[in-house]
Order: sequence, then C-alpha cells, then structure tokens
Amino acid sequence: MDEVRAIWCRELERSDITPEQDFFALGGHSVIMARIQRAYIDEMGYEIPIDEMYRNPTIASISAYLESLP
Repeated sequence: MDEVRAIWCRELERSDITPEQDFFALGGHSVIMARIQRAYIDEMGYEIPIDEMYRNPTIASISAYLESLP
C-alpha cells in the first residue's frame, strides 16, 4: 500500500492522501490515471487494466486488488 500511495501522491501532486480517499474526488482524471497505470508497470511490475483502476478508485481498494493477483 505504501508504494501505491507514493505513486498517487507524486502523480496527484499531494502529500496528504489517505487510503480511503477517492481518486476522482482528489482531482484525478484520465491523463493522471494513465500516468499512474504506467508507474504501476515501471515501478511495481503490475500491468493493471484501466477498468480495474476505475473499479478500485482508492489506495486501499487498488492495493487489495494487487494483493489478490497471483
């Protein structure tokens, strides 16, 4: 979860994001989401489909999704 939070904080240019805050409520949009998706690949080795990112719009939910992957 810490790695995901670090990526979100960097890409959303905020340092105060909590695990339950919604990506879109924080000002997130498709361009930022694409940058976060790229960071997941480059920094964490996870290729997350964009539809899963929409279904999991919080740090907590996307982290749980990542933990569920084989």
